[in-house]
Amino acid sequence: MANPSPLLTALTTIADLPEVSAASEHVREVCTQLRWHEALRRRIPEAAAESRVRGAWASAELDGARSTASIVRDLMRGARERNPEPDPAERVIHGAISATSETEHLGQLVTRSPGQALARLHTVAAAQLVDDADQLGRPRRGGEGCEEFADLGVAPTGLELRDRLNGIIELMQGASGAPALVVASVVHAEIATVRPFVVGNGLVARAVERALIAETGLDPTRVAVPEAGHGHEGGPAYLGSLNGYVHGGQPGLVLWLQHCGDSLVAGAEEGWRIADSVRAGRIG
Repeated sequence: MANPSPLLTALTTIADLPEVSAASEHVREVCTQLRWHEALRRRIPEAAAESRVRGAWASAELDGARSTASIVRDLMRGARERNPEPDPAERVIHGAISATSETEHLGQLVTRSPGQALARLHTVAAAQLVDDADQLGRPRRGGEGCEEFADLGVAPTGLELRDRLNGIIELMQGASGAPALVVASVVHAEIATVRPFVVGNGLVARAVERALIAETGLDPTRVAVPEAGHGHEGGPAYLGSLNGYVHGGQPGLVLWLQHCGDSLVAGAEEGWRIADSVRAGRIG
């Protein structure tokens, strides 16, 4: 039997801290309640589609692209034409829509072939964001930097970038070896911190989190809206928690995990509201 990954062993140790364990348990309970909502007995696809609408909207907002859920909904269902010459905010919105939509199709790929999943998500998320199509779906190369998440410090390059990206892939492959909240949260933070791509890292990080909480069974209905949870207290709280993850040692890591726990609870509550609307026939 293979020895457990040192990374997963470290995550398991963190997961056993009382405050992290309590957050994981609370998230599990709330997601279980959502799973048994009456509307989800027969109408999961409808509710999950609306979750992706609200998730894409919230993800774009966290990257500073203001819009409304109604606009995003109409774009996703084809009732609104995309601007053929989108402005910077519209490009981010289109990327958020594409990345969040792609999570529906990843399935087991997110844990069995994480590198491929990351490439697929980045290809659709950054299609309108990169300067050169050659930059899509691959890690940054020598001489390529990233200006995103500047408050987190300089993005790693070279061997450090390669090693950190390998660590992300290792965590995704071993997702069943630690609580879903902990794995999804750390992968999210690592993508935002490492910034493996020239642009679009936040969109990819949030899409990966969505895919992981579904594939690990925490939110098998895909109706929770984790992106909305991250934006629940505003973008500064999200970025502040990420900053704590990077610069705050173990207390900062715990702060980030608690933020993500609160975000998933808020995301599950948003999913409950979606299910209520589906049952009442009030979506859109």
